[in-house]
Amino acid sequence: MQNEIKSHYSYPEVINWLEAKGINLYGNHFKIVEADYPILYKLIAYFLNDEPTCFQHNMDLNKGILLTGPIGCGKTTLMHLMKHLTATEHKFNIKPCRDIGFEFIQDGYQIIHKYSKGKLYESNPRAICFDDLGTESNLKYFGNECNVMAEILLSRYDLYIAKNIKTHITTNLSASEIETQYGNRVRSRLRELCNLIAFDHSATDKRK
Repeated sequence: MQNEIKSHYSYPEVINWLEAKGINLYGNHFKIVEADYPILYKLIAYFLNDEPTCFQHNMDLNKGILLTGPIGCGKTTLMHLMKHLTATEHKFNIKPCRDIGFEFIQDGYQIIHKYSKGKLYESNPRAICFDDLGTESNLKYFGNECNVMAEILLSRYDLYIAKNIKTHITTNLSASEIETQYGNRVRSRLRELCNLIAFDHSATDKRK
């Protein structure tokens, strides 16, 4: 596949570097499997801002990344590794959606503001990767039920349109499951907000 990519980056060398970084972070058992190379090439191209390769893979560098795939295929791990490839101006935080759910139960609606408009009383929005979308559930704050991530994602879309702030997402959900859980409006906005990169449904669970 590398022969097909006309790039000034050596993708095999980048993968070797990422594997070494992974071993450093996760231990000697860490290994990047060859079956994941097609996914990795796209992620590397995007986070290195490699325009020709992104164009070849039909990816828009102005959008974020929506990384989907079955449980245990390595989505979260790859996004943590990508943080080390990303230029300073494109650095992003990774925030588990379940944690946002717990924060909402404790602190209420200001949490939606925190992850869409920046910290309360500050205007400091930045790129975020919402990890494991779908693991949170509709939550109640003083008896009022709220689809927290739906509200955050709709606000992140407005932020993207106004200030070109990117949003990245990992999820086990399919497009139809996203629509069921968050509504057609969120699914439609995600198409405009993110480049879809999808593991095959048969991708193995690396945690076994």
